[in-house]
Amino acid sequence: MEITGAKHRGLFALLVTAPLNRRSRGFLQETLWGFADYESGHQNLRRALSDLRKILGVDFDKILTVTNKEIEIDMGRVKVIGHPSDGPFLDDLNVREPSFLAWRDSIRADPSAVKALCFMSNNRGPTRIRPRVCALPLTVPPGDTDLAIAGDWIAEETSRMMSRSSLLSVISHLSGRAMSQRFIDIVNVRDTLDVDYLLTGSMRRQGDTLIADLDFTDVRSGTLLWNRHLSCPFTQFADEASAWLINVVQSVGRSIAETTLHAGRQTPLPELPDHQLLIAGATAMHLPKLGDFLRARQFLDEAAARAPNNAHVFAWLGKWYVLSIFKYYSTDRQKDTQRALDCTARALDLDPHSSFGLTIDGFVNGNILKNMDIAEQRYSAAQEINPSESLAWLLRGSLMAFSDEGQSAIRATTMARDLSPIDPFGYYFDSLASSAHLAGGEYEKALELADKSFAANDRHISTLRTRIAALHALDRGDEARIAAQDLLRRFPYFSLEDYRKTHPSADRKIGKLMVDALSAAGIS
Repeated sequence: MEITGAKHRGLFALLVTAPLNRRSRGFLQETLWGFADYESGHQNLRRALSDLRKILGVDFDKILTVTNKEIEIDMGRVKVIGHPSDGPFLDDLNVREPSFLAWRDSIRADPSAVKALCFMSNNRGPTRIRPRVCALPLTVPPGDTDLAIAGDWIAEETSRMMSRSSLLSVISHLSGRAMSQRFIDIVNVRDTLDVDYLLTGSMRRQGDTLIADLDFTDVRSGTLLWNRHLSCPFTQFADEASAWLINVVQSVGRSIAETTLHAGRQTPLPELPDHQLLIAGATAMHLPKLGDFLRARQFLDEAAARAPNNAHVFAWLGKWYVLSIFKYYSTDRQKDTQRALDCTARALDLDPHSSFGLTIDGFVNGNILKNMDIAEQRYSAAQEINPSESLAWLLRGSLMAFSDEGQSAIRATTMARDLSPIDPFGYYFDSLASSAHLAGGEYEKALELADKSFAANDRHISTLRTRIAALHALDRGDEARIAAQDLLRRFPYFSLEDYRKTHPSADRKIGKLMVDALSAAGIS
């Protein structure tokens, strides 16, 4: 079938290029039929949709989702052909409305979005979607066996800690050790191990003092991203090095996340390297601004287009839909819930043993659908497959908090934070740990963790609620009321009715504490 009507084709062009592939009916009416007569534009849009339904038949509802407020297109059923180099954007489309022409010309002035659409429509098969990191044993003066053992241990322990992240691919310590036997040449290491980032360093003695330096390098550009220094008595090396390595691994996570997201903001999507897409999307979705959250979806959609058989990507897409509901960005909670479930189902179809996929499926079931038993099964299965899956520990701890199992929740979230030194969104771990301590009656600790989470991200609603509840429980009512005003300023549509209706713990002891605290602080 072929759609020939100019306004019909313009409608599709507007939807395909839209953020999240959806537009309001008002925007479509005004852009395609002008501002002069709202009722006329309303009727014209209805007529156009009726025409398309006749043309597309049963496929209409598979391609388009129409509500009384907006229209959305399913990009999974769209393939964009051609390329900006073929000529001006929509050059053959005879729509003369000034608003449409202004929109068309804005695309022509910056065709990067169209390039991205063209690229996404050309699935390229298997690709490496996670950044690859290698830690080499530290170099030491010849003949110093003790230092050589210590330098090798640092590389091994760093590799082990980094490998706990679902966002990184870590070269085995044995491979790194083999490379370290040669003269270290970055180009040779990059080509031999196919790595994106490299951790190297040296150790030496100065009297009874041990001195170690680590360098973290982007091997693709040759840029030294940072250096970390340790100086301590040799007899205290074991204690000092353990805390130092946590800082090193945290720096690795932050550095990769920040440099990747910066590149994603500066580089047209089609030109962004494969290994930057997933971590850019995972990082951007946890930032407080709506623009970053929407950009995260673009990164993840692109990652899915380039790596359609990668379970991790679809699990992260599922998490994106869950967060869109939690952040009050979703315009259709039921539909986005189903999309999240579709993503986790796809992830588990691709890899039934994906601990991360199981974890996100548990997240959807527990936190949105209130299927607590299913969520518990998913987290348990994830931990059996990977006992170091930090997010499974975290969300299982959150589930325990919802069920008033405070001390168990504290133990689980503490384990999660211990297992996740590399995650670039530690605020999320702090927030859920705060809820666990609230459920356990440890209100001072709950407030401490909530304040820490709030300082890193002031738009995570769970953190804002828990701060209010902790302040209320500590009889700091004036501060709780200020915190409540802060919450309503950021989330003006939040209400106690919404909390009671949607939150899994609303009927539990901790939920009643939350309701009492929010009510006393002035939220109705």
